[in-house]
Amino acid sequence: MPVSSPRHDLRGDCSNCFALCCTAFGFARSADFAVDKPAGQPCGHLSPGHACVIHARLPERGFRGCTVFDCFGAGQVVSQRLFAGVSWRDEPGSAGTMFAAFAVVRRLHEMLWHLHEAHDRARDPDDAHRAELAAAAIDALTAGGAAALLAADVDTLHREVRSVLVDVSAGVRAAYRADGRAPDRTLAPGADLAGRDLRSRDLCGVDLRGACLIAADLRGRDLTAADLLGADLRDARLDGADLTAALYVTAPQLAAARSDEHTRRPARMCS
Repeated sequence: MPVSSPRHDLRGDCSNCFALCCTAFGFARSADFAVDKPAGQPCGHLSPGHACVIHARLPERGFRGCTVFDCFGAGQVVSQRLFAGVSWRDEPGSAGTMFAAFAVVRRLHEMLWHLHEAHDRARDPDDAHRAELAAAAIDALTAGGAAALLAADVDTLHREVRSVLVDVSAGVRAAYRADGRAPDRTLAPGADLAGRDLRSRDLCGVDLRGACLIAADLRGRDLTAADLLGADLRDARLDGADLTAALYVTAPQLAAARSDEHTRRPARMCS
């Protein structure tokens, strides 16, 4: 794919980041976070050297939400490329712009993650080309300065990317169902399947884009060609499930789910 952000660059490198995930975003006290934290305020567990002092004990200290977060490599891009390695601690006046840029780049990098997969799995060359163009547009944005980045129309770009992802998904799923088998119509985009036992359902080639699968039981299920774009997999049972050929799976989704050593993850998650 002729773009400048290979997939390995879309993974967080905390050693080259100014703890932007611990500062830029806010969170409310809940099952995932033990306290309230306003956006733009450093977490109380952040050291002067930008390290989490309870990193090894996050779940037991009530910060499970931190363990399932992934910046898709945005942290190091903002810290080192856009702000030339000068932290918000060293230059307090940059904090607001840096935190805003981080939110935008994180969003763009998640799009890039999916576009790489869409390009690789597209059955229509035109869709593959559209993925290339969208990825190139994102790379151009992140290669510029913070001011241009924050002025960009990211919402329009997101809609274009979503269109590519949906079209590629349709092609992959249609090819999988080429034998004439009809998908289960109750398993649809945005479906509320929280807590449902899906172990007897045919999940191959279904469109679960944006579905709520909180605590759903998918143990041992084959999810080949299943579209999981934006699906909520918190506490979903994935023991023994096969996600090697599922569509648009992310590390945060898998981290939020419950799995075991028999869960088969997409190869791209490990490459």
